Amino acid sequence: MSRSLKKGAWVDPKLLAKLGKVRRGDKTVIKTWSRASTITPEMLGFTFGVHNGKIHIPVFVVENMVGHRLGEFAPTRKFVRHGGKMQKEIEQAGAGTAPPGAPASAPAPAASSGDKNEKKK
Repeated sequence: MSRSLKKGAWVDPKLLAKLGKVRRGDKTVIKTWSRASTITPEMLGFTFGVHNGKIHIPVFVVENMVGHRLGEFAPTRKFVRHGGKMQKEIEQAGAGTAPPGAPASAPAPAASSGDKNEKKK
């Protein structure tokens, strides 16, 4: 559920203090653990290091991000494919075949005795 407009956007006060100390042109990364802070127009052009639970992910704020939360741009989970080496072999072999849900193709028609390519005895 979205936040009421009369309450305004929530931004961590410590983050605002750090934002006031840095100039817009600087390439310094502002580290923060506040994933719940809303991105405001004053944050445009800054790079934030948003903590994902393990490391700080650099997030450069652009105009389309205003109104969203900082945590939306730093994923906390890593997608891992299962299977390892066997899975890669299956994917490579299956690249030229139809997907598993697709119907099987009809077998090739048998060559007739009057085929032109058949060798004569």
